[in-house]
Amino acid sequence: MGISDEWRDIKYNEIFEQELLGLERRLKADPRCEIEDIQGILDNLYIMDGAGWGGRGELQDTIMAATIAAYEHFISGKKRDEIKGIIP
Repeated sequence: MGISDEWRDIKYNEIFEQELLGLERRLKADPRCEIEDIQGILDNLYIMDGAGWGGRGELQDTIMAATIAAYEHFISGKKRDEIKGIIP
């Protein structure tokens, strides 16, 4: 990967961290929000990603990939915590 590609990694990491923070805040701020709600959003992100959005471009592809990865990471972490009995 050349220097010209470095922006993708920077943007990906930025979006990934922002999404994780947002999901944590949402779960804490909204007692009605459950993992199933977050999973529903992820399901819609998969649909949006699969739609292709002709001409979406590298930036939007990077943002979408990071957003999906953050949701997947967040959900799997919460499910793992439930299994371990860390959260109800």
